[in-house]
Amino acid sequence: MSDKRTEHVERNDAVNKLDAFWKNNQKIITYVGLAIIVIVGAWWAYKQYVVKPKEEKAQEAIFKAQEYFAIDSFNNVLNGDSSSKGVLYVIKNYGGTKSAELAHYYAGVSYLHLGKFDDAIKHLKDYDTDSKMIQARAWSCLADAYSMKNERSKAIDLYKKAGRHFPEDEINSPEYLFRAAQLLELENKADEAVDIYTELKKNFPKSEKGGQADKFIYRLKVQKNELSVK
Repeated sequence: MSDKRTEHVERNDAVNKLDAFWKNNQKIITYVGLAIIVIVGAWWAYKQYVVKPKEEKAQEAIFKAQEYFAIDSFNNVLNGDSSSKGVLYVIKNYGGTKSAELAHYYAGVSYLHLGKFDDAIKHLKDYDTDSKMIQARAWSCLADAYSMKNERSKAIDLYKKAGRHFPEDEINSPEYLFRAAQLLELENKADEAVDIYTELKKNFPKSEKGGQADKFIYRLKVQKNELSVK
């Protein structure tokens, strides 16, 4: 009986404390609650009436550029034509949208094909996407640009990064790694090149480059030693 009475007293005491807290802080709690409602409502309105329409317009603006990209019409990708806008317009006018982020990829690859390597690097170096295949492709294109500028160290790192990012792509991933190995040879880093060729042989045995790996390993290790003995 004593335990029940104690429990009852403790419960009443807790209720009284809660009631007192509410009375003392009622205005503050109300204001905080209203502020949260206003913030959430404003954020929803911003997403619904600003972000969403902007994204839709950006998608419309980039649509024709994507068609030009598919047929390698890179000047039109960048600048559009008489009836459509290019990706540079999308980047300038719809920053912060997913389409504008994708436009950087299209711009970078287009500039690469047009031989404007600094512009390609500018658009590709900070490009980021959840698509592993496209991300690997972007890194490889960035590596191409650095390679054309004879910045081989950066290119090698990016080719390796691209080749290992999405190994499920058994066509492109071994190609990226192969390019890294080729540059390592040009840099007289034969041992590191052999490591890449060995990786190709192990991880991509069915690919063209993986199937040729033994030939390159032989040339760099066995044949080189035979020539040095002679």
